Amino acid sequence: MTPFDVRILGTGIVSRAAALSLARIGLNVALQARPEGAPASTDVRTYALNPSSVQLLERLRAWTTLPEDARTAVLDMQVQGDAHASRIEFSAWRQAVPALAWIVDAGALENVLDAAAGFAPQVTLQAEPGPAPLTLVCEGKASLSRAQLGARFVRHAYGHTAVAARLVADRPHAGCARQWFRAPDILGLLPFDRPEAGCSYGLVWSLPQSEAQRWLAAAPEEFEAGLMAATGGEAGQLRLAGERAAWPLALGHAEPVTGPGWALLGDAAHQVHPLAGQGLNLGLADVVALTEVLADREVWRALGDPALLRRYARRRALPTWAMARVTDGLWHLFAHENVGWRELRNHGLSLVNHLAPVKRWLASQALDV
Repeated sequence: MTPFDVRILGTGIVSRAAALSLARIGLNVALQARPEGAPASTDVRTYALNPSSVQLLERLRAWTTLPEDARTAVLDMQVQGDAHASRIEFSAWRQAVPALAWIVDAGALENVLDAAAGFAPQVTLQAEPGPAPLTLVCEGKASLSRAQLGARFVRHAYGHTAVAARLVADRPHAGCARQWFRAPDILGLLPFDRPEAGCSYGLVWSLPQSEAQRWLAAAPEEFEAGLMAATGGEAGQLRLAGERAAWPLALGHAEPVTGPGWALLGDAAHQVHPLAGQGLNLGLADVVALTEVLADREVWRALGDPALLRRYARRRALPTWAMARVTDGLWHLFAHENVGWRELRNHGLSLVNHLAPVKRWLASQALDV
């Protein structure tokens, strides 16, 4: 008889959060360990976490363990269209919440969760997790186990690449996230406190592949000049504070997401455009939903029961579908370079900015996935 109730494949944030969350409801977990001796790399990614994700990390005792400079509150957000006057502004004060989101250092969060998993008495780290009645696949969008389980991944490539980097500005960010929707690119600046407190940003710049390659190869001075041209200097003078990274962008989902004795979570189950910053939030919401389904199961029902796992699939179907439609719709709306489309979306942004109830509803959707 296996000593484990659940085996988890994957070495990222969602896998660690799932292991800790399931251990809290009394399950014994075999969790895939990070490869020993793996070369250290600089992770320039930053994640935008909504309040629901932060609440999960608080329950897992991981949030307060994060270094202070590894998490920054977003107090305001400005979304700008092609024209300077077309913009939407959101504020935590108007939403009556402490923060619209929290920007978190990806590497720091991974390290904190990995350390917590190492100390959790009901979590066993193994290079190859032992057998269990239930297998959770959290290997990311390039998962190999997903196909072996009989699930296919329906993927639509955008033909765009995300360029990420850490930046430092010559003026304080004041907790304001900024985003420019400029056909055909989308540029986001996420306020951050690394490497310099109060004036750093995490950059996510969605560009056509050829443009992305040009900016990746550009000298730092040329890259910084490109950022200034794209942002109009609204965030101040920006300079690179390290390496640049890139990855291809796509919309995708797995079919199915559960089967007899297995379930997919995170990017192994779904992939969305990063323009709304909701990718990791979707994955952590998967963790919450699956934990609740397993905790509420009938005493006679096995953990790997297909009917039980379909409850999880049904619970996550609408939220993931809706977020995919929203991000895909926004991308297509702002990818058009046609003058008529440009005028329409610019007027639309300005109109919504003056409709307080609509703005509050849009912000409330992003606060919970």
